Amino acid sequence: MESKKLLKAAVYSAEMHKYQRRKGFNQVPYINHPLKVAELLSEYGESEEDLLIAAILHDVIEDTDATAEEIVNLFGQNICNIILEVTDDKELPYSIRKELQIKHAPGLSVSAKKLKIADKICNIIDIVSYPLDWSTERKLSYLEWAEQVVNGCAGVNQELETYFSQVLDEGLDKLKEEL
Repeated sequence: MESKKLLKAAVYSAEMHKYQRRKGFNQVPYINHPLKVAELLSEYGESEEDLLIAAILHDVIEDTDATAEEIVNLFGQNICNIILEVTDDKELPYSIRKELQIKHAPGLSVSAKKLKIADKICNIIDIVSYPLDWSTERKLSYLEWAEQVVNGCAGVNQELETYFSQVLDEGLDKLKEEL
């Protein structure tokens, strides 16, 4: 893999997310999230450059002023397509966006499914591990919803999917103890 393009994506993503923080009391810099998603994919056998670059960039269109045209110009159409597949339309109400993720998951490309699974794993770890101002019920609801999304992505990386199930089960157990 050519590291130049991957590093360019990391720098671009860091610049786009530079003023953003993850939810929670510890306010972790947002860039940590897409980097962890890409790292997780790599740890579970994914080495395809476009997928790892899309992972690093997966939230820039949804959460910053980056545009699809800009992503195409900088990183190519394939990477942009993967990102667009996992990007929510923020103009829609939250509940509709969540329903659409469940509905669209089975039709995603293999790369987008892998990215979606890794993203949900990282989100669950963060929700369970870091103090959020969410109720336990809201956290449990997120985990149950994430499971539905990932079920629609099944069959693309067995080891990653097994890890998702482990993280989900551990998260559910921990959160149910809080009830």
